[in-house]
Amino acid sequence: MDLALIWAGIIGFAVFVYVVMDGFDLGIGILFPRIQSDEDRDQAMNAIAPYWDGNETWLVMGGGGLLAVFPTVYAVLLPATYPLIIAMLVGLILRGVAFEFRWRDKRHKALWDQAFFVGSGLAAMAQGMILGAIIQGIKIADNAYAGGLFDWLTPYTLLTGLGVVAGYALLGAGWLVWRTDGRLQNRARTWTFGLTVIVLGLVALVSFATLFVQGAYWERWLSFPRILLAAPVPVLAALAGLRLLTGIDRSPDHMPFVMALALFAMGYAGLAISIYPDMLPPSLTIQAAAAPPESLWFLLVGAVIVIPLILAYTGWAYWVFRGKTSTKGGYH
Repeated sequence: MDLALIWAGIIGFAVFVYVVMDGFDLGIGILFPRIQSDEDRDQAMNAIAPYWDGNETWLVMGGGGLLAVFPTVYAVLLPATYPLIIAMLVGLILRGVAFEFRWRDKRHKALWDQAFFVGSGLAAMAQGMILGAIIQGIKIADNAYAGGLFDWLTPYTLLTGLGVVAGYALLGAGWLVWRTDGRLQNRARTWTFGLTVIVLGLVALVSFATLFVQGAYWERWLSFPRILLAAPVPVLAALAGLRLLTGIDRSPDHMPFVMALALFAMGYAGLAISIYPDMLPPSLTIQAAAAPPESLWFLLVGAVIVIPLILAYTGWAYWVFRGKTSTKGGYH
């Protein structure tokens, strides 16, 4: 049994679930300046109020699991991206504080709305740039970071950052189409079309640039027989994008969100194709980064118990708060 590969899959699953779950509420924060009326902003907030803090469970699990299972990755990645990680945490804190205070500090509600937007955008941009820094490669020597303080700041990471911001905004718009009605839902449908065009354009640019960031990526995507495995990913992504562009007005309310999820799933599959078998390109493989087998076995027992529990209570929360969101009441 390849425990290191199993744990890479578990960590990858936790990160993906975080991205799509926290992505839609970060996306609503990114869209906040476009939501003009106070009533619509309250409705948008109510649409994510039962879920937003619970979604971050997966970020904690992904980060904590990385420290325990792939300590070398943790020890290299943090020094390589400290400014970005600090920016992400500041953004998440700012968003959380704004979420709580906008309901209680009515006099400064506009200020907290701006803080909610800034915190959401900052966290999303930082996450996208961290992803870009990983893909473009991190300098490692003797299992330690060997690069400079700002190696992460390149045109490529800025491009991946913008891609994640736009992708989260698309998820947020899809969520609003699904969970709201009336004026806000109609505006969200309009945003979904424009955001789909932007996201597809950025995905194409990032995909093309990725082929030239590391020499191995070209071979992993275009050499035979790996091209047979890789080819369905862009095709399925294009089909999901086409469905969004042509069926927004005629489809069930949940369709835009589901198709946005499909786009993220294809992007995640593309990331796996690009970097596998590395954990941190270009030189740190999954096997080399893993903790001793005894630790992996011990932690796997805990994961088998804990992950189903997290999935169960998360699913229960989404089931209890299913349906359209009311404009009345508020988050308390």
